[in-house]
Amino acid sequence: MKETKSIKFNAQQHQQHENGHFSPFKFAKLLDPEASWDKDQLGDVLHWIRQVVALFCGLLWGAIPVVGGIWIFLFLAISTGIIYGYYAMILKIDEEEFGGHAALLQEGLFASITLFLLAWILVYSLAHF
Repeated sequence: MKETKSIKFNAQQHQQHENGHFSPFKFAKLLDPEASWDKDQLGDVLHWIRQVVALFCGLLWGAIPVVGGIWIFLFLAISTGIIYGYYAMILKIDEEEFGGHAALLQEGLFASITLFLLAWILVYSLAHF
């Protein structure tokens, strides 16, 4: 009886995965240094982490309000530091398998600069003019 329940449960989980719903173990992989990554998966994760950092910093910089080029460089330093810390210290991956530090650090960089500047300028303009 238990065997048929487990088979049905596994079939339901597989069907949910095919329908696009994420299982809880997918999110656990983000912090698991033992997880295996392919180049596209890791690139996507690094890209979206960088986008979240860009949106957060852009909203914060616009709300504070700060002006000047130094803040762009500060954003780049924060964003690059978070990405490096994530793949080198949390995931503990061998960066040479994924094209080296340069390839990993530039993943999503230009899109994040655009998002950062857009959020910063919009929030600054809407809140302070």
